[in-house]
Amino acid sequence: MTAADMIDWDLAISIGSRLAGSGPEVSRAEADAVVAELRDGATRSTGLVRDYTGLVSADATAPLLVVDRPGWIRANAESFDVLLTPFVDKVTEKKGPPAGISRTVGSRVTGAEIGAVLGFLGGKVLGQFDPFHDPSGRLLLVAPNIVHVERELEADPRDFRLWVCLHEETHRVQFTAVPWMRDHLSAQIDRLSETVEPTKLLDDGLKRLSEALRGGQSGQRGSLLDVLGTPEQRAIMDELTGVMSLLEGHADVVMDGVGPSVIPTVVAIRKKFTRRRQGVGVLDKLLRRALGLDAKMAQYRDGARFVRGVVDKVGMADFNVVWQDPAHLPTKAEIADPAAWVTRVL
Repeated sequence: MTAADMIDWDLAISIGSRLAGSGPEVSRAEADAVVAELRDGATRSTGLVRDYTGLVSADATAPLLVVDRPGWIRANAESFDVLLTPFVDKVTEKKGPPAGISRTVGSRVTGAEIGAVLGFLGGKVLGQFDPFHDPSGRLLLVAPNIVHVERELEADPRDFRLWVCLHEETHRVQFTAVPWMRDHLSAQIDRLSETVEPTKLLDDGLKRLSEALRGGQSGQRGSLLDVLGTPEQRAIMDELTGVMSLLEGHADVVMDGVGPSVIPTVVAIRKKFTRRRQGVGVLDKLLRRALGLDAKMAQYRDGARFVRGVVDKVGMADFNVVWQDPAHLPTKAEIADPAAWVTRVL
């Protein structure tokens, strides 16, 4: 049994697309111009990232898709279907496959829940590199969200679009220039799935989401990630946090480091964008907390501090040792202490 048998993905995509909406109004000519500029920006970014980082990745090794919000939701439904299969396998191994009406009703309920999450994220995400799409991943740029944010920030459109492309192209380079990274992350996710009690994850996860939306009990903060509480789960999550902080922080450092030479307004964009990352309203902040996006924002901040700390100390060439072997990846503790990583690895 696959995730497609237990999750109504068509319903998830439908609900997510309705909740996300279509985005800002643009004419057909404007839309065509945005798509063309994003494609050009992504292509241009390849050489800029290579020159700045020293990581060598062949051009066009992963397809570039400039998508609307429903397109991003469909793409992520496909990815979730793949990533959730180990969890589904565990459910069916322990409890057996649901049958008849139970499977039909359950798949629709789960599809609706996932659709709600995708709908919220579908209106926020600017771009994404999906490393698990065969054969070499794919780069997604969400055109309406990029236009929405550039207008909200009153940013120079050409500068902002290239700035976003630099971040996402850095992720493409990370995974295509470091071929073992995809398998390493996949193995970590598989390890995590082996530790999860499916019923507890669903029951506690929904409870945690409900509490977070109500503000938490006794003022406690919490997210869906907090239900992963065993020592083994925490150890795996710490490893994943170290890797994801490295990847996100490295991309932020690259986009800001390359920026001054090609993006005249990069300093102003970064200042406004960092403020926006904190959430723009009460409901937005509650949902970010419930979905663990607060932790995601910390990955950008802490990871960038780690990368800058190491590069300032030893230079970019020695920093790139981090990409040579999984044993060289920073731990969660080392993300907060770059000198400890330098001592251990270099």
